[in-house]
Amino acid sequence: MSPPSAAPAPLPAGLVFQEELLTPGEEREVVAELERTEFGAVVMHGQAARRTVRHYGLGYAYESRVLTPTDPLPGELEPMRRRVAELAGVEPDALAQTLVTRYPPGATIGWHRDAPPFGVVAGVSLLAPARMRFQRGAGQERVVAELLLPPRSAYVLAGEARTAWQHSIPAVRELRYSVTFRTLRNPQRWLGDGARSAANPPDG
Repeated sequence: MSPPSAAPAPLPAGLVFQEELLTPGEEREVVAELERTEFGAVVMHGQAARRTVRHYGLGYAYESRVLTPTDPLPGELEPMRRRVAELAGVEPDALAQTLVTRYPPGATIGWHRDAPPFGVVAGVSLLAPARMRFQRGAGQERVVAELLLPPRSAYVLAGEARTAWQHSIPAVRELRYSVTFRTLRNPQRWLGDGARSAANPPDG
């Protein structure tokens, strides 16, 4: 069942947004790299999502909720990580995990918060535009907000936008890529023994 409708609210505190983080030429170069990438299925509760993903730096298993070291970020994506780090106010190396998501037409991601091991979340939207929706509260207390993500735009979720609000992406009409960079809240806790199980929503 869909949540009750709610009046639009101001965008969440802690949300940073920038249009045109990349030039059209830079976007083409990044997309060319992504088109050579091998993506994997997102399977939760025995169901495969329409979107597919690739992790760099740290892998995240959606069913077991485990973090494990994986391939480093390709050099072609490093300039984008540096630019996103500047927008987020962190060092590039602090963005320890990268999630690349391929959204074919009709693909979505439902309401969620990124998994608990991750801190600041920053994303770059490529190709097709998308709507990023936010919600907090339930029933009569539910409030919603919405942000249009044009191609080449970037956002940062910190503060309340990261911890107090859920977000989702409704179905896209055309192929879209999302490149999401994330810090770790407590690396020693989550990676002290090489891999840790992440509690709570696997949708992250």
